Amino acid sequence: MYKAAFIDMDGTLLRKDHTVSNITRQTIQRLIKQGILIVPISARPLHGMLPITKTIFADDNPIVSLNGGYIFQHNTVTYQAHISIPETATVHTELEKEPVSAMYYSQMEWFAQEDTDAVKKEQKITPVPIIIQPFNDTVTLWGKQQTGPNKILIAGDPRVILSLEQKLLSNHGKELNIYKSQPRYLEVMNLEASKQKAIQFLIAQYNMQPDEIIAIGDNYNDKGMIEYAGKGVAMGNAPDQIKEVANYITDTNNNDGVAKALDYFLIKPLKC
Repeated sequence: MYKAAFIDMDGTLLRKDHTVSNITRQTIQRLIKQGILIVPISARPLHGMLPITKTIFADDNPIVSLNGGYIFQHNTVTYQAHISIPETATVHTELEKEPVSAMYYSQMEWFAQEDTDAVKKEQKITPVPIIIQPFNDTVTLWGKQQTGPNKILIAGDPRVILSLEQKLLSNHGKELNIYKSQPRYLEVMNLEASKQKAIQFLIAQYNMQPDEIIAIGDNYNDKGMIEYAGKGVAMGNAPDQIKEVANYITDTNNNDGVAKALDYFLIKPLKC
């Protein structure tokens, strides 16, 4: 019997219009009432998740943001991992040579040097205004706060992103987590920050084992958690590389794929 489900947001829990269907919402809330832990887990920053999660989950429910770089529960941060300022500065120098937009997420703030089209696109789903300022000013702020970015989001043409991914992996793959979340998005994080690491942290708190959980996702940054979970579920809209590592393929995000997977693994067994 599975005790928990970890569910990605964009492309999984959310439909194309960034909303949650009524049947999916009802299915999740039914399972929570039956004692099943349901955890939203996303590349989004926390402030990009809360307007959605507050309509489904209670305030004491864990929320995993920034691909595992940030865990929020009971109105407090229970876990976070950030990139050091020297590592961030090195990556930034390399990114300045490329035709990409870089955004730096640190706790509830996010920064960029220019207000590009890619930044404007992210702002549409992020209620907190981005801070546009020179990178050195952002570094100075982090120095005062004794912190750094939980995630660097790099947006650009898929061909540029693919090439850049290989360059950054070659230069920093032993020190940083580097992977695509979509063909146009590359994410850079601390080695201790990933969806899989976040799940490991949380199931330890709840005294669960990997074979007691399911994980549902649709993209490259979900691969680790899909492989780690007792049952890894790929959405019908996931790329083939993600479907290949999953134990089960459900319907698409626009056709209640999450609700159908939860019903198959969690609700039907409860009826038996």
